[in-house]
Amino acid sequence: MIDFEQQLETYLRARFTLIAVTTVEEERALEMVTRVCRRNNLDCISWDVADGFTRLTGTREELATAKDPFTALDKVETYKGDAVFILKDFHDFLNVPQVRRKLKNLAYKLKTGRRHLMITTPHTKVLEELRDVWVPMDLALPLSADLDAIVTQFCQIGGNVRLTPLGREKLVQAALGLTVGQASRAFAKALVTDGCLDDRDIGLVTEEKRLILRESEALEFYPVTETANDVGGLGVLKEWLRLRERAFTKDARDYGLPTPKGIALVGIPGTGKSLTAKMIGGLWNMPVVRLDVGSLFGSLLGESEEKARRALRLAETVAPCILWMDEIDKSLGLGSGALDQGTSRRVLGTLITWMQEKKAPCFVVATANDIQTLPPELLRRGRFDEMFFLDLPTLEERREILAVHLTRRARLPHDYDIGRLAQMSAGYVGAELEQAVVDAMFYAFNQDREFTTEDISRAIQAQVPLSTTQREVVENLRKWLTEGRAQSASFRETSEAQQKAVPLQLVRKTYQE
Repeated sequence: MIDFEQQLETYLRARFTLIAVTTVEEERALEMVTRVCRRNNLDCISWDVADGFTRLTGTREELATAKDPFTALDKVETYKGDAVFILKDFHDFLNVPQVRRKLKNLAYKLKTGRRHLMITTPHTKVLEELRDVWVPMDLALPLSADLDAIVTQFCQIGGNVRLTPLGREKLVQAALGLTVGQASRAFAKALVTDGCLDDRDIGLVTEEKRLILRESEALEFYPVTETANDVGGLGVLKEWLRLRERAFTKDARDYGLPTPKGIALVGIPGTGKSLTAKMIGGLWNMPVVRLDVGSLFGSLLGESEEKARRALRLAETVAPCILWMDEIDKSLGLGSGALDQGTSRRVLGTLITWMQEKKAPCFVVATANDIQTLPPELLRRGRFDEMFFLDLPTLEERREILAVHLTRRARLPHDYDIGRLAQMSAGYVGAELEQAVVDAMFYAFNQDREFTTEDISRAIQAQVPLSTTQREVVENLRKWLTEGRAQSASFRETSEAQQKAVPLQLVRKTYQE
């Protein structure tokens, strides 16, 4: 990644006259531009509609008073010295034809000298008329070294900092993805909460980041809570993940291994695809960041793609992380863009290009139910390392799933006839088995007693599973697996789950007899 200041110096030497810096960190941008101007013997002058011109460096010439954008551009044109003029929030005035035309004319005229215009803006809604004259720049979020410098500042101003070397490293990593201002506020909040900044505050900073990322609308931060023991079955998938547990370390890079790109989890609803995405974070001890693809879509031309790029840049800053894209078939399916003038296709193009070219260690976990609606270019090799199909759970998997849900509710699995319950629940998915346990608990709770195997059995028989109500959909999905288009997450050879599910009526009849 090219350093912002280094890139700006290159642009200034190349006599680029109009530069647009996309950032929400205006103060940090001004500090960096000021340093570049000092090194290159340029005046640095900012302008905004409230205060007019403000000199940041240099003393060559008196500054005129100008608080409207048109007059400000006139004053820039007559300025005699070499300078960079930072126009704050100037994008707000570009819808005025006279201002837009004046800016374009000035950008052409300044090519013969060393005067440069720079616009700071939180979004790049570039008008077609200006595409030929301005150069975009992005100010990336602070890196680990920048955040570590903030901790050093807290030490220098007399803050009570008691971080261990490892704790300091983890605190900085927890703050990745925040702006300088957000990180400073998070550290200050931790400092005043318990009177010092120490290793215990890592969780507080992580929670602060979760709240801030939620404000981005597209990203939601999930703390690591799920483990492999919280997911029943899926032995092949778990083994695949364990083999790659050390794949993000320096040892793996030195060995010559590439960083894993991601996996696609497709299959029957209720089989634990979303739970698995969270479980990977716990297994690899990495944060899980959920990308809400639907929230990327905006009403303005180019807004959706810009939102997608901004969200992906933020995810890269948080890396290493699990980037979870849930139910992508609903937002990026072949039929989703029919009425949105191609916005879905453009967002899809932004996502798949990033997935193919990304260098940051963001492991993508995409889940989908209806695989037939997904565009082929999304699923081809290079975007994902592997595609797993989550089928109806096998007999042994149903035993594991029931044990997991009983354990979660502080019950001992061996107090229940799990083998019998697993036998009678052929064709049920994990979500339905969990609901059967919950229904049994409600039934017994209202009778002021502990729930039993019979209560769970009654709840199972009362349900009509998805494999019956959506038989055609389930059969089509399982046919897709048998055609060899994906690897089973549960088994390597043919097994019960590849065969036709036992009809629910036959199961009931067997147990009634």
